[in-house]
Amino acid sequence: MSAIVLLALGLAAMAGGYFLYSKFIAEKIYRLDPDYKTPAHEFEDGVDFVPTNRFVLWGHHFTSVAGAAPIVGPAIAVIWGWLPAFLWVVLGTIFFAGVHDFGAIWASVRNKAKSVGALTGDVVGARARSIFMIVIFLVLLMVNAVFAVVIAGLMMNFPSAVVPVWGAILVALVVGQLIYRRKMSLAMVSIVGVIALYTLIGIGPSVPIEMPAQVGGLSGNAVWILILFAYAAIASLLPVWMLLQPRDYINGLQLFVGLLILYGAIVLLNPTLVAPAYNNDVPAGTPSLLPLLFVTIACGAISGFHGLVSSGTTSKQLNKETDARFVGYFGAVGEGMLALAAILVATAGFATFADWQAMYTAFGQGGVNAFVEGGAFVIHNGIGLPEATAATLLTVMAALFAGTTMDTGLRLQRYIFQEWGEIYNQPWMKKPSIATFLAVGSCLLLAFGAGGADGAGGMIIWPLFGTTNQLLAGLTLLVITVMLVRLRRPMWYTLAPLCFLLVMTIAALLIQLRTFFEQGNYFLMFVDIVVLVAAIMVAMECTSALRRSRAEMAAEKGDS
Repeated sequence: MSAIVLLALGLAAMAGGYFLYSKFIAEKIYRLDPDYKTPAHEFEDGVDFVPTNRFVLWGHHFTSVAGAAPIVGPAIAVIWGWLPAFLWVVLGTIFFAGVHDFGAIWASVRNKAKSVGALTGDVVGARARSIFMIVIFLVLLMVNAVFAVVIAGLMMNFPSAVVPVWGAILVALVVGQLIYRRKMSLAMVSIVGVIALYTLIGIGPSVPIEMPAQVGGLSGNAVWILILFAYAAIASLLPVWMLLQPRDYINGLQLFVGLLILYGAIVLLNPTLVAPAYNNDVPAGTPSLLPLLFVTIACGAISGFHGLVSSGTTSKQLNKETDARFVGYFGAVGEGMLALAAILVATAGFATFADWQAMYTAFGQGGVNAFVEGGAFVIHNGIGLPEATAATLLTVMAALFAGTTMDTGLRLQRYIFQEWGEIYNQPWMKKPSIATFLAVGSCLLLAFGAGGADGAGGMIIWPLFGTTNQLLAGLTLLVITVMLVRLRRPMWYTLAPLCFLLVMTIAALLIQLRTFFEQGNYFLMFVDIVVLVAAIMVAMECTSALRRSRAEMAAEKGDS
């Protein structure tokens, strides 16, 4: 199979999803109102609530939800073959992720920009809210702790990426000042910002910065993790316009340039997919395709983390309600395009099938390494860029997205502690500085308490990220579905994905529970049981909430 054919089919399908399906959802289901006063205007404070140009907001939203997960998940999932991964990424993006992300923004905007966790209490009930908050906390804990490990590992393994990764922060700070203080043209600022980023990527291999193996009794990896959390804590307290928005916006542009380079190299090289469409000879220990495909790809198709970003930061910055379609649905399409690129380079970026098999010797292999190595092979042979520079470009791309996700994730975790302070009447917890301290502290406790001096403790619970993340997406779709029922609008466009996700999540949790038991991993067994109980309770709450809403509608009809 030619990679060009798969590329064309995937992009055409996603374009159709945005121009046709999202238009239908916007007009007939969510019924966006261009005159609705959004929370960004109603509660404008210059810190969290900031009316934002939709292109800048799309950049923030997209790069916050993208992270490294849509690269890692699909690049691991091709071990089952490229066809199942391709179908789920494309169809999942169109009918699941776009509707979910778009809907989470709409639901939050219509409820004073409340996070989906707090919103659950109003829409479904207090018990569902409690479940939701636990699941959200677990997901954020996993994302923040693990992405710090991923970024630290990339900088340890690729010292040429250090200057571009940290230099991007300075570029973002300048961009923020130029847009909001100097009121410069967005187009001009965008061009200057992208040129600056790629200049740093070009400089990177010439000035590699290596962290010593040991620093003050800590490993170099652990030192990078501490530095990353110190930065993320500061970033989470700064006004969104100063760093978060411009950093995400410029990174979004950088991703699209990177995707154009990747896609252009594929078109020029026209590589063949050396991996099989369906792999009948998977390595020993590889779990069954169903249901593990869906929780392995996770963010490459639909992700509960997206609902947290949509309702946690994006809804507070939406200028017009009609911008939700572009920001939310097209943000999901951008993530789908990144996942598609990961599939292509992880299956066509190797010279032979034997080379591909050497990368995929066991389940969990591939991931970022397959993306960087396969992508560098395609770019080098397609457009002639030196392989070291191509590898640096892709490494920086992965690290920057993981970094922006970590920035947003820590800010969201701060919101969670503040919401707990509100719910349980603890005024001290509502202070941003204290909530940030608690957020960072919980992540570092997991990273170093469970991982020792290396700081890799987050990896211990990472195997459950996919299932917990999908459960979170189901909860978000539940909230949206109940809102639609109460508004007497068609609910099947969100209910069908909700039911599918719950079935696959519960099945995956049961399979993983057996695996953890056989491995004697009782800690993961305990966490798995907690998430499994939450999933079952969510299913029960879903049924109960929908029945109540339909009964209320029937009663209103009877009265009339």
